[in-house]
Amino acid sequence: MSKINEEVCTRVRAQAGNRCGYCLSPQRLVLGWLEIEHIIPKGAAGSDEEENLWLACRLCNNFKQAQVDAVDPETGRRVPLFDPRRQRWRDHFCWSRDGTTIWGKTLCGRATILALQLNNWIAVMVRGQWVAAGWHPPKDSI
Repeated sequence: MSKINEEVCTRVRAQAGNRCGYCLSPQRLVLGWLEIEHIIPKGAAGSDEEENLWLACRLCNNFKQAQVDAVDPETGRRVPLFDPRRQRWRDHFCWSRDGTTIWGKTLCGRATILALQLNNWIAVMVRGQWVAAGWHPPKDSI
């Protein structure tokens, strides 16, 4: 396993706004470091080049694993997963009225929610606490 240069890691963190590219969890609220993840996983011929790296929380990164595509539950079509480096989150996702659940607006969004289990019970429960504290959802995602 290759080690990614610390300067590259610092740039990726800054570009990602120090939050997960999939569920938007900010580093300041997550127990543990947000991880540098491969948008196209190394197991699917992805590289360690900066253009293929982004931030992800441990939950999202673990659910993603080596996936590059998934099935949209509405159409049954297999589509590429959301690319947080090249796509805008709010074009593909939005928050439920109570701010705890992520809804998919596109095939890509819906498939990514399902594949990465973005609305798993732990995430929804924690988001509920963040909403109650006034920390969530992120204002720039609305």
